[in-house]
Amino acid sequence: MTNRMLLRSGHIVTMDPALGDLPQGDVLIEDGKITAVEQRIDADVDAEVLDMTGRIVIPGFVDTHRHTWEASIRGCAPNATLDDYFVDVLDTFAPVYTPEDVYAANLAGTLECLNAGITTLVDWSHINNTPEHPDAALQALTESGIRAQYAYGSANTSLSDYWYDSKIVMPGDDVRRIRDEYFASDSGLLTMALATRGPGFCTNDVVTAEWGLARELGIPITVHVAMGRLAGRFGMVKQLHGLGLLGSDTTYVHCCYLSEEEWGMVADSGGTVSIAAQVETQMGHGWPPVMKAIEHGLRPSLSIDVVTTVPGDMFTQIRAAFGAERARVNADCWQANLPVPETMLTARQMVEIATLNGAHVAGLEDRTGSLTPGKRADVVALDATALNMAPVYDAAAAVTLSADVSNVDTVIVDGVIHKRDGRLLADAGRARRLVEESRDRLVAATEARKQQA
Repeated sequence: MTNRMLLRSGHIVTMDPALGDLPQGDVLIEDGKITAVEQRIDADVDAEVLDMTGRIVIPGFVDTHRHTWEASIRGCAPNATLDDYFVDVLDTFAPVYTPEDVYAANLAGTLECLNAGITTLVDWSHINNTPEHPDAALQALTESGIRAQYAYGSANTSLSDYWYDSKIVMPGDDVRRIRDEYFASDSGLLTMALATRGPGFCTNDVVTAEWGLARELGIPITVHVAMGRLAGRFGMVKQLHGLGLLGSDTTYVHCCYLSEEEWGMVADSGGTVSIAAQVETQMGHGWPPVMKAIEHGLRPSLSIDVVTTVPGDMFTQIRAAFGAERARVNADCWQANLPVPETMLTARQMVEIATLNGAHVAGLEDRTGSLTPGKRADVVALDATALNMAPVYDAAAAVTLSADVSNVDTVIVDGVIHKRDGRLLADAGRARRLVEESRDRLVAATEARKQQA
């Protein structure tokens, strides 16, 4: 029997250029797939009807780069620069993480995503200190019900071993085990990638081996590049080009200090880009290069990165990217005494970047990112009757400029409701208890480690 759900009478922002916006429209979902988006749908009587009156209905947000395992130590580095982060997080907390800590953080972190309307997540999981660590991460992702790309990363038991010209290759046997055990199909809610450290952080032999492993397994690659003093000086994309490793299967995270030549290399190779605007401006990575990516014909996406230092919702990233990019262009034009260009970022573009572009970067544009019939039903409804959003003059602008997590009324992933009437339909109390216990255990373990040193 077909399972039908009808979203009735919402302001539909489809992000599908052929469908546009419907100021009052319906969305029909059948067996987890969007089958119709129209002004009025007369569905069968067996459809579950969700009243979307006063709601702005959008595709779910896509976060293309988050170290979800850090949810247990949320806010531990509020004033950190990127240099500080490597010491305060990767060389302090990461070495004492147990699989139980990873499970707790991934569960709480993914429920945080769902609560905030993020329906797809790229989990950049560089915490695989033992073979049990990735199993714990995947268990939590599975239990949460989120759509996710699990990016298997290195261990983090020593900063000097894993991030200073590292000679340690990720364990190919375990990566293959995870691929075989959890990702026999690439069509499920969870898919797999490889989270590599790249040149500047590893020797060329390690870089080549890890790129080769990903391509052997047919999984995409995600790598940090050009992020301030710590990595910008390495010319990482140029080095990858020299090694013959550039390809359309690679996502480049941050990209704040890419040279013009490197931007061309990324675009020519078909690579994709993830930008974490709040982290980049706050921690010293550099200006978020949203327009630079667009100017080179790329479709930039947005990501949260680390909740050790910034909020975990997409509304923050949308506004950080929008404000930072426009501030940069306005300042340049003022100094040169020139009018601002017509290519300045718009509020509607930011919604597209946070949804459709994100799906493109995660390799899932055929499944999610827009409210297009035939795609899976990843849908978010925002309560636009709340005082921080009402009255709505421009729905896309209301999402970009006014909405926050409190407005996330309904969240649907693959046709399954995860939040309804503003309430998360999961055991949030258990997730909070587990992550609080994990925090206490990690703090105690780091203190014990200091005393032994």
